[in-house]
Amino acid sequence: MDNTKYLSSAEAKELISTLKARFEKNKSRHVEMNWTDVESKLISESMASKLWSLNEMEKTGGEPDVIFQDQKSGEYIFYDCSAESPKDRRSTCYDQEALESRKEHKPKNSAIGMADAMGIQILSEEEYRYLQKFGNFDTKTSSWIKTPEKIRDLGGAIFADFRYGNVFVYHNGAESYYGSRGFRGSLKI
Repeated sequence: MDNTKYLSSAEAKELISTLKARFEKNKSRHVEMNWTDVESKLISESMASKLWSLNEMEKTGGEPDVIFQDQKSGEYIFYDCSAESPKDRRSTCYDQEALESRKEHKPKNSAIGMADAMGIQILSEEEYRYLQKFGNFDTKTSSWIKTPEKIRDLGGAIFADFRYGNVFVYHNGAESYYGSRGFRGSLKI
């Protein structure tokens, strides 16, 4: 078994404790859910690699929390809920193609590459707008969001932020990167 994507029992216990505290502190994000149900799913053996992914979200500053439960599948959906774009995921271009296209001053990683390595999905525009119902996120930073293929095929990528009481979605060259732009992810458990 590859242990690189699994947590020790002590690490898992610490993460679950952190997630529980966040869940209880932010009840408005999950009014009709209870922690016992979420925790029982998290500690199931089949979720070990997902727990590792949640820990990666936590380690990189995402502050993951349950946002909703899919009524058809029963899955709990976690989003990065840090006030600003996760600190350890900033200064990334959009994807691997953009990273390879840079001749000089390459960033260390791409948003899509990091998300894939973490086992999470980058938020779509719809998901990003949904997140904003639970607070004002990215008031000083911005976050890459899933870019439609027709935009990406032309060399662009989109990002979003929250300013002046509104969500704004912008475009940039996919190879661009800034110290204040990262990405937010989601994970289904």
